[in-house]
Amino acid sequence: MSQLNSKHLLGIKDLTREEIELIFDTADNFKDVINRPIKKVPSLRDVTIANVFFENSTRTRLSFELAEKRLSADVINFSSSSSSVKKGETLLDTVNNILAMKVDMIVMRHGSPGAPHFLAKHIDANIVNAGDGTHEHPTQALLDTFSIREKFGSLDGKKVVIVGDILHSRVALSNIFALKKLGAEVMVCGPITLLPKHIESLGVKVELDVKKALEWCDIANVLRIQLERQQIKYFPSLREYSLYYGINKQLLDSIDKEITIMHPGPINRGVELNSDVADSENSIILDQVENGVAVRMAVLYLLAGKRNNLQ
Repeated sequence: MSQLNSKHLLGIKDLTREEIELIFDTADNFKDVINRPIKKVPSLRDVTIANVFFENSTRTRLSFELAEKRLSADVINFSSSSSSVKKGETLLDTVNNILAMKVDMIVMRHGSPGAPHFLAKHIDANIVNAGDGTHEHPTQALLDTFSIREKFGSLDGKKVVIVGDILHSRVALSNIFALKKLGAEVMVCGPITLLPKHIESLGVKVELDVKKALEWCDIANVLRIQLERQQIKYFPSLREYSLYYGINKQLLDSIDKEITIMHPGPINRGVELNSDVADSENSIILDQVENGVAVRMAVLYLLAGKRNNLQ
């Protein structure tokens, strides 16, 4: 396989295993590029990309922007907090105004699930979903699974537990889709109030006891509590959550095996992860950040190729 089937990346659910592996193989090449003294290639020299973020983001936006610049694309950054969205402009009007400036690709984060899918039906530009509400965050799942592949060589048969606020997490859903497609076994673990109903229908195991979950897994991907998305209280306090679901060195030392620790960031240190775990030699959190640039370069490069083929 030499190209993606779609001109957009809207979610992991839409990708085949072959497409994911194509993205990984392309990311391997770009990882070599970003470790060279000269870190740029002219691959997207004639492409203009708009980063359209309707929600706050640091890591994802910076990672995409760096990926775009490494590929020599022209980059426009759009933030809804300083735009006409505040004056009541619709999503479609906002994007059409950006497209009138001859933008080829849009990387979009939006608080409403399905917003990128809606746009994909109405505009010609390539769209990359950088997170839509509590739905999907495909490039995060790609960089997470790429990081596991980098460490273990393959995901087939690997046992991965996703711990934390599964209910409000777009990272969890995309990771479940990606891990299952790549042959991993998946478990979710957290307070029952933070687990979606019928989550088992996605083919994952459910465990309420974090120690049992860690004894089962090879890799733990730990999510933060998303207080900004919670309209009601799902547990008594952060202190109590940390007591029952926080992962610290003492807990890991009580388990007779080595577990690889991951986190999509930002980390609430002392809540879901203690610093002695986040900064330990078993943590690949900073590898995830580095791999994010290479994976996003791969996605943009492959979608730009798809665009050229359509013209």
